Amino acid sequence: MTTKIALFNNKGGVSKTTTCFNLGWMLAQRGKRVIMVDADPQCNLTGMVLDLSGEDALEEFYKANAGRNLKDALEPAFKSRPVPLKPVDCVPVTGRDGLFLIPGHVALAEDETSLGIAQQLSESLQGLRNLPGSFSHLFEITAEKYRADYVLIDLSPGLGAVNQNLVATSDYFLVPCSPDVFSVMAIDSLARVIPRWTSWADRASKLDVLAEADYPFPKPDLKFLGVIIQRFRLKNGKATSAFQKYFEKLNSAVAETLVPALSGANMMLENSEYQNAGLDSHLVLAEISDFNTLIAHSQQKRKPVFTLTQEDVGRGGKLWGNTESNILNFKKTFEELGDRITALTEEARH
Repeated sequence: MTTKIALFNNKGGVSKTTTCFNLGWMLAQRGKRVIMVDADPQCNLTGMVLDLSGEDALEEFYKANAGRNLKDALEPAFKSRPVPLKPVDCVPVTGRDGLFLIPGHVALAEDETSLGIAQQLSESLQGLRNLPGSFSHLFEITAEKYRADYVLIDLSPGLGAVNQNLVATSDYFLVPCSPDVFSVMAIDSLARVIPRWTSWADRASKLDVLAEADYPFPKPDLKFLGVIIQRFRLKNGKATSAFQKYFEKLNSAVAETLVPALSGANMMLENSEYQNAGLDSHLVLAEISDFNTLIAHSQQKRKPVFTLTQEDVGRGGKLWGNTESNILNFKKTFEELGDRITALTEEARH
C-alpha cells in the first residue's frame, strides 16, 4: 500500500524542497521505495536530481524525454485526448536505490485555470470531469508500477487549484516552516484553508459526474503529521534568542489554532500515535538548523547534506572535524524524522 504525503506551506522560502529531497533519500536508505513528485512549477526538486547546469538543460531534458514529467503525463486528461493516462517513466535518483522522481514542468501553472474551473463542482461540466481525479490516478498507477511505499509531493507556495487538489487527495500532509512572523501567519491561514479544501474534496467525491469519470475523484481522508521547523541559526547548540521567540509563537499557533481546526475537520491522528512517535502537543517532527555552506555542496553533488564526504566538501584538519560533526548531526536529525514519519504512517495503516 502506497502512502502519499504532501509537503505544503503557503509561505515560500522554508526549505520545503530540500526537506523533500533529504527525507525521500533517508526513507529510501532505510529500505522504502519512494517516488518524489515535483509539483512546483519552479522545478527546484527536479534541479536537485538532474544536472541542469547547462544552458537550456531543462528544456533539453523535456525534448529528449517526452512525457517524462508531471505536466506531460497529465496531458491526455487536460487536452481531452482519447488515450488513457499511463504511469510516468520516473527518473531514478543517482546514488540511491529505491528513490525516484517525477520531474516538474515550468508550464504546470498553465493547467491551473482548467483545473480550477473543473473543481467548481458543476454537474454540467462533463467535458472537464476527468481533471479533478487525474492527479490521484496518475500517482496511483505510477506507484503501482514502481511498488512504491511512499509518494512525497513537493508543492509550490500558494492556494491555487493544483495545491488544493494535491493536498486534499493525499493521505497525509506536513508543514515545513521557519521561525519567523510570516510562518506564524501562514499557520493561521492553513487552519482556515485546509479544512475548507477537505470539505470541498468530500463534496467532490460524492458527485456522480466525478464518481463516474474515467479517473474517479477519491474520497478524502487527509491526516496531519506535524511541522518541521528549519532555517534558523544556532549558538552554543541552540537556536539564537531571536529565533527562539518565534519557536514559541509557532508552537502556540500550532497547538492553539491549527490543531483545533484540523481536529474539528477530522484530520488529526490519535494523540497516542503522535506520542508514540515522540511528538508533544506542538507536533514538531524535526528542528533543522541552517545548512549554511553545506547546502551548496549538497546541490552541486546532488546528494543530501547528511551523505556529504570530506572529498565532497574539500576540507581538512580541524575545519573538516567541525564540518563532519555538523553532517553527523544532520544525519541523526533526518534519521529521527524518517523514524517518526514511518511510525506515524505505518501505525495508522495497520
